[in-house]
Amino acid sequence: MLDNHAGLDRMDVHMPSPSSDAYHILLVEDDSVDVKTVQRAFRENNITNTLTLAGNGEEALAKLRSGEVSTQRLLVLLDINMPRMNGIEFLKELRADPKLQSLSVVVLTTSNDDRDRIEAYRMNVAGYILKPVTFARFVKAMADLNKYWTLVEFP
Repeated sequence: MLDNHAGLDRMDVHMPSPSSDAYHILLVEDDSVDVKTVQRAFRENNITNTLTLAGNGEEALAKLRSGEVSTQRLLVLLDINMPRMNGIEFLKELRADPKLQSLSVVVLTTSNDDRDRIEAYRMNVAGYILKPVTFARFVKAMADLNKYWTLVEFP
């Protein structure tokens, strides 16, 4: 949990965006090792988009609803297994909120449970990616995701 790790307590990591037209990323992840892995994979792939962190679904919703995180040109990377409010619960809240329901969400998780995958797609996620076991594969997955989201036109 982010709340329990020194140096990662509800921090925002802002990587400078290449332009004001670039999308930004909200990473909803409670595991500090996974957060660091995402950050390292972004650096390895020269992904410089603004990256904001939330340690669980409740924190992410609070940041979105307060305007702390802009919903314009936003991609949410969402873990499923988190305390307080897990990824599926977050998606239900997000899709029920008229101001947030159209946000693009990609699930990035260790959950290979078909129920999670089916429920996530029922709530219109843009993708469901299993976290690779090795760092090299994780770097490749982030590179592939970056290629995808640089081709997609955000509203």
